[in-house]
Amino acid sequence: MSEILSSLPAPSWFAHPGARTWTCPPAPADVHGFHAALPDYTPTPLTELPSLAAELNVGRVFVKDESCRLGLPAFKALGASWAVHRTLAERAGHQVADSQEADGQVTLVTATDGNHGRAVARMARMLGQRAHVFVPQGVHPAAAAAIAAEEARVTEVAGNYDEAVRRAAAEVDASEAAVLIQDTAWPGYERIPGWIVEGYATLFAEIDAQLAAVEAGSPDLVAIPVGVGSLAQAAVTHYRSGSDSAAPAALLSVEPDSAAGVLTSLTRQAPVTVTTGETTMAGLNCGTPSTLAWPYLRDGLDAAIAVTDADSARAADDLAALGVPSGPCGAASLAGVRAALTGDGASTRRAALSLGPASTLVLLSTEGTAANPQHLEN
Repeated sequence: MSEILSSLPAPSWFAHPGARTWTCPPAPADVHGFHAALPDYTPTPLTELPSLAAELNVGRVFVKDESCRLGLPAFKALGASWAVHRTLAERAGHQVADSQEADGQVTLVTATDGNHGRAVARMARMLGQRAHVFVPQGVHPAAAAAIAAEEARVTEVAGNYDEAVRRAAAEVDASEAAVLIQDTAWPGYERIPGWIVEGYATLFAEIDAQLAAVEAGSPDLVAIPVGVGSLAQAAVTHYRSGSDSAAPAALLSVEPDSAAGVLTSLTRQAPVTVTTGETTMAGLNCGTPSTLAWPYLRDGLDAAIAVTDADSARAADDLAALGVPSGPCGAASLAGVRAALTGDGASTRRAALSLGPASTLVLLSTEGTAANPQHLEN
């Protein structure tokens, strides 16, 4: 169980010097092939932005633009599709004969800050299943409406993301015709979150091919927006699996300063739960790291940083001006590298990440502007 910290100033930076020497097994090889066979699959763009390279004093900067992934405005469809596929195949193999499933349907249940829930709902609709999605306070009404438009039942929870997860899990416990498709893990619930993480491997396989196509080699730094840490776990799995003969990439996680559960846990070297506040980075508004992700984050991340809503908003505006439509969560990666590579103490942080004027950076823009719309006052 993670310790609960109700009031603790969020740290702003953490570095782990030994992260690039840590290794782990790779993701399954068949994930990319599964996604490539789906309708509407196409690799998302990897856009080079020379003006950002000049600003950050590095060689090349690329942004992985996840604003349209399998017809949805965020990367989450990769994990949800693989996990739902594996879950339904397993249930079919067990030939569940419960009377509640006489119509051949199950209910896919999840909690979400927006993107994951819509992806689960889309898969349920495509495959003729039902979906029930729990959303916490702070999720934009347009994001909740987009989930409902996928023919899902949407339940709004009077609490934060962790409370929505508890409600979703309780819903499944009460019904044998329901299954939880959650992108965070806790003791006793790790198999399906593990499949979700595996699904994200396709994103990194695409990056490898796209960098090779422009003779950019392996990245020197990958910046990853972080909520519970599942995408960061997938990044660690990819870049720490020992499959590349080049020097391993430095990995930087980026969180809102109002929901820095991973950064605080890394600082304390133990998983903790922090009380979250309001943030326009709604998809990152998570206070508890996934138990499945935690060992990978602890051992495989080079650094973690927290950014403000203002940092993210400026980054989103700048990316839009450069032709990359990025929501607040996706723009967090640019806000994070700016915070790490510029300002007071930048030379120390650059050294911790082993970055120089010839380095190649990859920023993961995990959502488009339609994923979690910002409130007008922001």
